[in-house]
Amino acid sequence: MSGLEILGFAAAILTTVCWLPQALRTIRTKDTKSLSLVTQGAFTLGVGLWLVYGVLAGNAPIIFANAITFVLVALILALKLRYG
Repeated sequence: MSGLEILGFAAAILTTVCWLPQALRTIRTKDTKSLSLVTQGAFTLGVGLWLVYGVLAGNAPIIFANAITFVLVALILALKLRYG
């Protein structure tokens, strides 16, 4: 693994892990009042597009980060739609 890939995976891990507390809190409390539906929807779409880009480019760090982040933010969006 090259230094560039290590850098990419380090960035991927940090930016992905930051969504875990929000997702866990939202699942636990089902409180989504303070979350913007437009922002959460746009972010989820953006992460989904980054995931497609990563797959098409064959870039493992981008695929890894955005696949996990997409699951987390899509879950938050789904809870916002259900309980918002």
